[in-house]
Amino acid sequence: MAGNILNFGSLNIDYVYAVDHIVKEGETESSSGYQIFAGGKGLNQSIALARAKSQVFHAGKIGKEGLFLKEALEKEGINSTYLTVDHGANGHAIIQRSIKGENSIVLYPGANHKITEHDVDTVLADFEAGDVLVCQNEISSMEYLLDAAFKKGLNIAWNPSPITSLVEKTDLSRITWLVINEIEGQSITKKADPREILQVLGKQYPKLSVVLTLGKDGSVFQGNGQQIWQESFSVPAVDTTAAGDTFFGYLMSQLAGKEQAKETVKEALRLASAAAALAVSKEGAVPSIPCMEEVREFLLCSHHDESPR
Repeated sequence: MAGNILNFGSLNIDYVYAVDHIVKEGETESSSGYQIFAGGKGLNQSIALARAKSQVFHAGKIGKEGLFLKEALEKEGINSTYLTVDHGANGHAIIQRSIKGENSIVLYPGANHKITEHDVDTVLADFEAGDVLVCQNEISSMEYLLDAAFKKGLNIAWNPSPITSLVEKTDLSRITWLVINEIEGQSITKKADPREILQVLGKQYPKLSVVLTLGKDGSVFQGNGQQIWQESFSVPAVDTTAAGDTFFGYLMSQLAGKEQAKETVKEALRLASAAAALAVSKEGAVPSIPCMEEVREFLLCSHHDESPR
C-alpha cells in the first residue's frame, strides 16, 4: 500500500451561531443565525485533500448522531473503512462567527477522545513504510499514534492544533512535515518572531520540514537548507473557520510522496494559499473548501506570487 495517505483525525458536528461580535466574558448576545455543519480539523483536512485530487483513507470515531459525517466523507470519495461508531456523544464544536468573519470555538471532543492504542494498532496494521500519515491534535492516543507510525516508517504530516502540553514535549525528529501558525510556533519554541521560530526549529531538528503560516503575511517553508516565502491572497473575509485546514490539505496533496524540490514546494504553497483564500470568502467549514478547478481558475485571474525575502 506504500504511497497512500491516511488521515487519523477528528470528526465534529459544528453548531455555528452568527453574532455581531465575539461574546465577551459575562456578556449575553442574541444570534442572528444558526447552522449545523460537518466539521472537525480531521474531516476538513480529508475533504481538502480529496478536493485537491488526492486519494485519502480516514480513520477515527463518531457517535451515532454523527453518521452524516461518514456520509460527507464518502460523498467526496474518501475511504471510510477505518471509521468506527462509538455509543457515546459525537465530538462537536460551538462556533461564534462575527460579521467581520472572525470566529471563536468551544470544542467538546466526544468520540474523538475514545480512540485507544488498540484502535491505532488495528488501523496501522494495514499501512506500511512510505505511506503518509496526516494528523492533528484533536484525538486521544496522539502520542502513541505518532510513535507507532514513526516505527513503521510512515511519513508524518502533523498540524498540532490545538496546542497542548503534549505538543511541547513531543520529539519532532519523528515528524516529516510540521505545519503550524505563529501562536503554535511560539508555544513550541518560546519565540515570537517568525524568523526566530524557524531558526530554533531548524537548529533543533535539521531534518524537519516546517511550514509556518503567518495570516495576512502569508506563509514560509523551511527544509532541505532552503526557505521559500509565499504571500497571502487578499480577499474579503466572510468566515475563517476552515481556512487553515484547507491550506494544510492542499499543501499535503502536493507534497506527499514527492521530492521537496524548490519548484514543487513553491507550487504547493501557492495552491494552498489560494485555496485558503477561497475558503475564507465563503461560510461554513466543508462548504467553503474549494475544489482544484476553482483554485486554478482563481490563480489564472490573479497576479499574486511569493514575496521576495
